Amino acid sequence: MEKQTHKKSHLTRNIFIALVAAIVLGLILQSQAEFLNTYIKPIGDIFLNLLKFIVTPIVLFSIMGGIISMKDIKKVGEVGVFTIIYYFFTTAFAITIGLVLANIAKRFFPIIATTNLEYSLENEVSLMDTFVNIFPNNFLAPIVEANMLQIIVMAIILGFSILLIDKNKQAKAIDAIDIVNDINMKAMELILKLSPIGVLTLLMPVIAENGPMIIGSLASVLLVAYLAYIFHAAIVYSFTVKTMAGISPIEFYKTMASAMMFAFSSASSMGTLPINMKCCEELGADHDVTSFVLPLGATINMDGTAIYQGVCAVFISACYGIDLTLGQTLTIVLTSTLASIGTAGVPGSGMIMLAMILQSVGLPVEGIALVAGIDRIFDMGRTTLNITGDATAALINSARLRRKGKIA
Repeated sequence: MEKQTHKKSHLTRNIFIALVAAIVLGLILQSQAEFLNTYIKPIGDIFLNLLKFIVTPIVLFSIMGGIISMKDIKKVGEVGVFTIIYYFFTTAFAITIGLVLANIAKRFFPIIATTNLEYSLENEVSLMDTFVNIFPNNFLAPIVEANMLQIIVMAIILGFSILLIDKNKQAKAIDAIDIVNDINMKAMELILKLSPIGVLTLLMPVIAENGPMIIGSLASVLLVAYLAYIFHAAIVYSFTVKTMAGISPIEFYKTMASAMMFAFSSASSMGTLPINMKCCEELGADHDVTSFVLPLGATINMDGTAIYQGVCAVFISACYGIDLTLGQTLTIVLTSTLASIGTAGVPGSGMIMLAMILQSVGLPVEGIALVAGIDRIFDMGRTTLNITGDATAALINSARLRRKGKIA
């Protein structure tokens, strides 16, 4: 146990050093932003590609393994329903916090000209299309396209099917899935050793390119969003892990540090999934629960994205001289909460959701152009919050099942 703690702190320390070095070097090398984007960022992209490569089989086989290990379809359904309800409630809290803080601070938002703004909405999908697209029509397509919602549906169907077949054949299938899971986890460990290099090379070009913008005219919008991220984590997550999981918030955030720093650097919930799993299990989360809840959360739990949408909707409306009505505000809360299930845990996906929110309340979609330039900076904070919320759900579910005597 002591050895495992040492390894974990070693990784956390190295990621932190890389994070600080990326910020310092990024600010120093602002004049070399083009060089960094051309020659340094690709190294980070290689690391991110490796993570994306291993995430797909991890999600597919870990969810199947989690379902099989629970041995009871009713138990899987109970965990799934509880988790989705929990995610929806925290997302509703998040969007409300974002809207309240943004409305308090909107008089400090800069006045920005909105003439000649252009933003083209790509891949516009209706609510019903989103629902239909959850279900795969091809076995390989979800894996090739890394469509996480469809992969989760595949894993659930296959996991349930294994529980329902002959016991002798079931035992062979379970052994095979366990072996594949062990292989995936070993590959994950090898890739995670490169985390500090990935953090440094991904973050440094972002800081170099956006440094002036951060302290420029859009600083107030970023500040409100990050205050809302911090407020939501400090109040909502601290309360839930303390009261529902019996874990000290200080211990929780200390153990989660490596996952949170990596999420901040990579802006990818799915990319952070392997580290998040390790942190949750170090906090006492059950492996089977974690294997099911975290991939689900990385796909549908979007608290940080909800805050971003609320803040940006108020900011864009202020730039156009539009005051949001109570009805429009409630529409934003409802749409953000429901639409979160359709957002994949990959960098930049929040922009599509923001366009959906603006359309739902009649705000010009072109207003996204006001924040598109610094979307990556928003994304880093919202991803960090998203994966932290996923971890709370895994811990709460584990504690709840232990109290019921359903897991050891």
